[in-house]
Amino acid sequence: MTIDKVSKTAGKRPQPKGGSRKGKPNKATALIKDMIEGALQDVGGRAYLSRQAEENPSAFMGLLGKILPRDVNLGGQADNPIKYENMSDEELDQKIREALKL
Repeated sequence: MTIDKVSKTAGKRPQPKGGSRKGKPNKATALIKDMIEGALQDVGGRAYLSRQAEENPSAFMGLLGKILPRDVNLGGQADNPIKYENMSDEELDQKIREALKL
């Protein structure tokens, strides 16, 4: 009977083989982003987005919700937070404008 040698990596966590490395963008995702950016330029770029904000505000706000950071501090303190649910549309619009100037 022979005794197998214990490898040097015995007891260590196996290293991943293949696949994407942390922080490296997915090729398909990068390709799709490029296609979307190209399509946006084809239809007018910034002017098109401005028009959509006026003509389709709910869709435009949905887009903003996807691209803006989720943890934007729009004021207030930890012990005295701003109550956004009690604000009028005009007050909320003003807060958003202020946040976008950051």
